[in-house]
Amino acid sequence: MLENLKMNYKERAKRALNPAAKKLFEIMEEKKTNLALANDETDSKKFLELAEKIGPEIAVLKTHIDVLRDFTSSITKNLLELTKKHNFIIFEDRKFADIGNTVRLQYSEGIYRIADWANLVNLHIVPGPGIIEAINNVIKERRDGLSRGILILAQMSSDGTLATGDYTRKAVVLANANKEAVAGYIGNGGNTEELGKLADISFVGHAILTPGVQIQSKADSLGQRYTTPEEAILAGSDCIIVGRGIYGTENPLEMAKKYREAGWKAYLKRVES
Repeated sequence: MLENLKMNYKERAKRALNPAAKKLFEIMEEKKTNLALANDETDSKKFLELAEKIGPEIAVLKTHIDVLRDFTSSITKNLLELTKKHNFIIFEDRKFADIGNTVRLQYSEGIYRIADWANLVNLHIVPGPGIIEAINNVIKERRDGLSRGILILAQMSSDGTLATGDYTRKAVVLANANKEAVAGYIGNGGNTEELGKLADISFVGHAILTPGVQIQSKADSLGQRYTTPEEAILAGSDCIIVGRGIYGTENPLEMAKKYREAGWKAYLKRVES
Protein backbone atom coordinates (compact mmCIF):
# COMPACT_ATOMS: atom_id res chain seq x y z
CA MET A 1 0.00 0.00 0.00
CA LEU A 2 1.15 3.57 -0.69
CA GLU A 3 3.24 5.23 2.01
CA ASN A 4 0.89 8.16 2.45
CA LEU A 5 -2.09 5.83 2.82
CA LYS A 6 -0.49 3.69 5.53
CA MET A 7 1.06 6.57 7.48
CA ASN A 8 -1.08 8.08 10.24
CA TYR A 9 -1.90 11.77 10.54
CA LYS A 10 0.61 12.31 13.35
CA GLU A 11 3.46 11.10 11.14
CA ARG A 12 2.12 13.02 8.15
CA ALA A 13 2.18 16.21 10.25
CA LYS A 14 5.91 15.66 10.88
CA ARG A 15 6.53 15.38 7.13
CA ALA A 16 4.47 18.44 6.17
CA LEU A 17 6.46 21.51 5.12
CA ASN A 18 3.48 23.85 4.90
CA PRO A 19 2.21 25.20 8.25
CA ALA A 20 -1.48 24.84 7.36
CA ALA A 21 -1.02 21.23 6.24
CA LYS A 22 0.82 20.48 9.46
CA LYS A 23 -1.95 22.08 11.51
CA LEU A 24 -4.64 20.17 9.62
CA PHE A 25 -2.98 16.80 10.23
CA GLU A 26 -2.50 17.68 13.90
CA ILE A 27 -6.13 18.71 14.35
CA MET A 28 -7.42 15.56 12.66
CA GLU A 29 -5.24 13.43 14.92
CA GLU A 30 -6.18 15.35 18.08
CA LYS A 31 -9.93 15.56 17.46
CA LYS A 32 -10.19 12.20 15.72
CA THR A 33 -12.10 13.63 12.82
CA ASN A 34 -11.31 13.93 9.11
CA LEU A 35 -14.53 15.77 8.30
CA ALA A 36 -14.81 19.17 6.61
CA LEU A 37 -18.14 20.98 6.57
CA ALA A 38 -19.01 22.99 3.45
CA ASN A 39 -21.02 25.84 4.98
CA ASP A 40 -23.06 27.30 2.13
CA GLU A 41 -25.58 29.23 4.21
CA THR A 42 -26.24 32.64 2.64
CA ASP A 43 -27.55 34.34 5.79
CA SER A 44 -24.79 35.36 8.18
CA LYS A 45 -26.73 34.45 11.33
CA LYS A 46 -27.47 30.95 10.03
CA PHE A 47 -23.91 30.70 8.72
CA LEU A 48 -22.38 31.36 12.14
CA GLU A 49 -24.96 29.23 13.94
CA LEU A 50 -24.10 26.26 11.72
CA ALA A 51 -20.35 26.79 12.28
CA GLU A 52 -20.94 26.93 16.04
CA LYS A 53 -23.13 23.83 16.07
CA ILE A 54 -20.96 21.62 13.87
CA GLY A 55 -17.57 23.01 14.96
CA PRO A 56 -16.85 20.26 17.53
CA GLU A 57 -17.24 17.57 14.85
CA ILE A 58 -14.98 18.95 12.14
CA ALA A 59 -11.35 19.60 11.29
CA VAL A 60 -12.13 22.12 8.53
CA LEU A 61 -14.87 24.64 7.84
CA LYS A 62 -15.14 25.33 4.11
CA THR A 63 -16.65 28.67 3.18
CA HIS A 64 -17.86 30.55 0.12
CA ILE A 65 -17.74 33.91 1.83
CA ASP A 66 -18.99 35.79 -1.23
CA VAL A 67 -22.40 34.06 -1.16
CA LEU A 68 -23.32 35.73 2.13
CA ARG A 69 -26.04 38.29 1.44
CA ASP A 70 -25.20 40.40 4.49
CA PHE A 71 -21.43 40.09 4.82
CA THR A 72 -19.56 42.33 7.26
CA SER A 73 -16.02 42.02 8.59
CA SER A 74 -17.43 41.01 11.98
CA ILE A 75 -18.41 37.64 10.48
CA THR A 76 -14.83 36.58 9.83
CA LYS A 77 -13.79 37.87 13.25
CA ASN A 78 -16.48 35.66 14.78
CA LEU A 79 -15.29 32.75 12.65
CA LEU A 80 -11.75 33.10 13.95
CA GLU A 81 -13.09 32.98 17.50
CA LEU A 82 -14.93 29.76 16.66
CA THR A 83 -11.73 28.20 15.29
CA LYS A 84 -10.11 28.79 18.68
CA LYS A 85 -13.13 27.52 20.58
CA HIS A 86 -13.65 24.33 18.57
CA ASN A 87 -10.16 23.76 17.08
CA PHE A 88 -10.74 23.71 13.33
CA ILE A 89 -9.26 25.61 10.39
CA ILE A 90 -10.97 27.68 7.70
CA PHE A 91 -10.82 26.88 4.01
CA GLU A 92 -12.17 29.63 1.75
CA ASP A 93 -13.20 27.90 -1.46
CA ARG A 94 -12.35 30.85 -3.72
CA LYS A 95 -10.87 28.90 -6.66
CA PHE A 96 -8.48 31.61 -7.84
CA ALA A 97 -7.75 31.42 -11.58
CA ASP A 98 -6.20 34.65 -12.84
CA ILE A 99 -2.85 36.31 -13.43
CA GLY A 100 -0.63 36.76 -10.39
CA ASN A 101 -1.23 40.44 -9.65
CA THR A 102 -5.01 40.10 -9.88
CA VAL A 103 -4.99 37.07 -7.59
CA ARG A 104 -2.75 38.87 -5.11
CA LEU A 105 -5.36 41.63 -4.87
CA GLN A 106 -8.28 39.21 -4.70
CA TYR A 107 -6.59 37.35 -1.87
CA SER A 108 -5.41 40.27 0.25
CA GLU A 109 -7.66 43.23 -0.56
CA GLY A 110 -11.32 44.03 -1.26
CA ILE A 111 -14.19 43.69 1.18
CA TYR A 112 -13.41 40.07 2.10
CA ARG A 113 -9.65 40.35 2.81
CA ILE A 114 -9.36 36.57 2.62
CA ALA A 115 -5.72 36.47 3.67
CA ASP A 116 -6.66 37.95 7.05
CA TRP A 117 -8.69 34.95 8.20
CA ALA A 118 -8.54 31.91 5.89
CA ASN A 119 -6.01 29.19 6.63
CA LEU A 120 -6.50 27.57 3.24
CA VAL A 121 -7.45 28.86 -0.20
CA ASN A 122 -7.57 26.96 -3.46
CA LEU A 123 -6.62 27.71 -7.04
CA HIS A 124 -6.66 26.40 -10.59
CA ILE A 125 -3.27 25.94 -12.26
CA VAL A 126 -4.44 27.17 -15.68
CA PRO A 127 -2.59 30.52 -15.24
CA GLY A 128 0.69 28.72 -14.47
CA PRO A 129 3.08 28.91 -11.49
CA GLY A 130 2.71 32.68 -11.11
CA ILE A 131 -0.59 32.20 -9.32
CA ILE A 132 1.09 30.16 -6.58
CA GLU A 133 3.89 32.71 -6.26
CA ALA A 134 1.39 35.57 -5.95
CA ILE A 135 -0.47 34.01 -3.04
CA ASN A 136 2.71 32.81 -1.38
CA ASN A 137 4.19 36.30 -1.50
CA VAL A 138 1.22 37.58 0.49
CA ILE A 139 1.54 34.68 2.94
CA LYS A 140 5.23 35.41 3.53
CA GLU A 141 4.42 39.04 4.34
CA ARG A 142 2.09 38.04 7.19
CA ARG A 143 3.50 37.76 10.70
CA ASP A 144 0.31 37.24 12.69
CA GLY A 145 0.69 33.56 13.58
CA LEU A 146 -2.13 32.32 11.33
CA SER A 147 -1.14 29.13 9.50
CA ARG A 148 -1.78 29.57 5.78
CA GLY A 149 -1.49 27.36 2.72
CA ILE A 150 -2.68 26.67 -0.80
CA LEU A 151 -4.80 23.80 -2.07
CA ILE A 152 -4.41 23.04 -5.77
CA LEU A 153 -7.47 21.91 -7.67
CA ALA A 154 -5.90 18.78 -9.09
CA GLN A 155 -9.29 17.17 -9.75
CA MET A 156 -12.96 18.08 -9.51
CA SER A 157 -16.01 15.93 -8.77
CA SER A 158 -18.35 17.48 -11.35
CA ASP A 159 -19.37 15.43 -14.36
CA GLY A 160 -17.22 16.11 -17.45
CA THR A 161 -14.42 17.85 -15.55
CA LEU A 162 -11.25 18.59 -17.52
CA ALA A 163 -9.13 18.37 -14.36
CA THR A 164 -7.85 14.85 -14.94
CA GLY A 165 -4.92 12.97 -16.51
CA ASP A 166 -2.09 15.27 -17.60
CA TYR A 167 -3.71 18.23 -15.85
CA THR A 168 -3.61 16.40 -12.52
CA ARG A 169 -0.01 15.32 -13.03
CA LYS A 170 1.06 18.90 -13.83
CA ALA A 171 -0.73 20.07 -10.68
CA VAL A 172 1.39 17.65 -8.65
CA VAL A 173 4.58 18.87 -10.33
CA LEU A 174 3.75 22.46 -9.34
CA ALA A 175 2.84 21.41 -5.80
CA ASN A 176 6.10 19.51 -5.37
CA ALA A 177 8.03 22.55 -6.55
CA ASN A 178 6.32 24.66 -3.88
CA LYS A 179 6.03 22.37 -0.85
CA GLU A 180 6.29 25.15 1.71
CA ALA A 181 3.43 27.10 0.11
CA VAL A 182 1.17 24.23 -0.93
CA ALA A 183 -0.79 22.37 1.74
CA GLY A 184 -2.26 19.83 -0.65
CA TYR A 185 -4.97 19.22 -3.19
CA ILE A 186 -8.63 19.01 -3.93
CA GLY A 187 -9.19 15.43 -5.14
CA ASN A 188 -12.08 13.86 -7.00
CA GLY A 189 -14.56 12.23 -4.64
CA GLY A 190 -16.85 11.33 -7.49
CA ASN A 191 -14.28 8.98 -9.03
CA THR A 192 -12.25 6.83 -6.64
CA GLU A 193 -10.02 5.55 -9.43
CA GLU A 194 -8.89 9.09 -10.28
CA LEU A 195 -8.57 9.94 -6.59
CA GLY A 196 -6.32 6.92 -6.12
CA LYS A 197 -4.09 8.07 -8.97
CA LEU A 198 -3.62 11.44 -7.24
CA ALA A 199 -2.80 9.76 -3.91
CA ASP A 200 -0.31 7.53 -5.72
CA ILE A 201 1.85 10.47 -6.81
CA SER A 202 1.31 12.86 -3.88
CA PHE A 203 3.95 13.94 -1.37
CA VAL A 204 3.15 12.48 2.09
CA GLY A 205 3.19 15.96 3.61
CA HIS A 206 0.42 17.12 1.30
CA ALA A 207 -3.21 16.56 2.29
CA ILE A 208 -5.98 15.58 -0.12
CA LEU A 209 -9.36 17.15 0.65
CA THR A 210 -12.25 15.59 -1.18
CA PRO A 211 -15.67 16.96 -2.15
CA GLY A 212 -18.31 14.79 -3.77
CA VAL A 213 -18.83 12.65 -0.66
CA GLN A 214 -22.23 11.52 0.61
CA ILE A 215 -23.37 8.53 2.60
CA GLN A 216 -26.21 7.74 0.20
CA SER A 217 -26.72 9.94 -2.88
CA LYS A 218 -24.62 9.25 -5.98
CA ALA A 219 -25.42 12.35 -8.05
CA ASP A 220 -27.41 15.56 -8.14
CA SER A 221 -29.28 17.35 -10.94
CA LEU A 222 -26.33 19.64 -11.77
CA GLY A 223 -23.68 17.04 -12.56
CA GLN A 224 -22.12 16.65 -9.11
CA ARG A 225 -21.05 13.04 -8.53
CA TYR A 226 -20.72 11.42 -5.11
CA THR A 227 -19.03 8.52 -3.39
CA THR A 228 -19.20 7.26 0.19
CA PRO A 229 -16.85 8.36 3.00
CA GLU A 230 -15.26 4.91 3.19
CA GLU A 231 -14.67 4.71 -0.55
CA ALA A 232 -13.08 8.17 -0.60
CA ILE A 233 -10.79 7.61 2.40
CA LEU A 234 -9.66 4.17 1.28
CA ALA A 235 -8.92 5.55 -2.20
CA GLY A 236 -6.61 8.22 -0.80
CA SER A 237 -8.59 11.14 0.61
CA ASP A 238 -7.33 12.58 3.88
CA CYS A 239 -10.31 14.80 4.64
CA ILE A 240 -13.86 14.45 3.29
CA ILE A 241 -15.86 17.58 2.45
CA VAL A 242 -19.60 17.35 3.05
CA GLY A 243 -22.15 20.12 2.55
CA ARG A 244 -25.76 19.39 1.71
CA GLY A 245 -25.39 15.89 3.14
CA ILE A 246 -25.14 17.62 6.54
CA TYR A 247 -26.77 21.07 6.48
CA GLY A 248 -29.53 19.94 4.13
CA THR A 249 -30.87 17.42 6.65
CA GLU A 250 -33.36 17.75 9.48
CA ASN A 251 -30.66 17.23 12.13
CA PRO A 252 -27.31 18.57 10.86
CA LEU A 253 -25.44 17.83 14.09
CA GLU A 254 -26.52 14.21 14.20
CA MET A 255 -25.63 13.78 10.52
CA ALA A 256 -22.24 15.42 11.05
CA LYS A 257 -21.54 12.89 13.78
CA LYS A 258 -22.40 10.07 11.37
CA TYR A 259 -20.04 11.42 8.72
CA ARG A 260 -17.32 11.95 11.31
CA GLU A 261 -17.67 8.38 12.53
CA ALA A 262 -17.72 6.96 9.00
CA GLY A 263 -14.66 8.94 7.92
CA TRP A 264 -12.63 8.09 10.99
CA LYS A 265 -13.55 4.42 10.85
CA ALA A 266 -12.39 4.30 7.23
CA TYR A 267 -9.12 6.06 8.13
CA LEU A 268 -8.37 3.54 10.89
CA LYS A 269 -9.12 0.72 8.46
CA ARG A 270 -6.68 2.26 5.97
CA VAL A 271 -3.74 2.77 8.32
CA GLU A 272 -4.20 -0.44 10.32
CA SER A 273 -4.76 -2.86 7.46
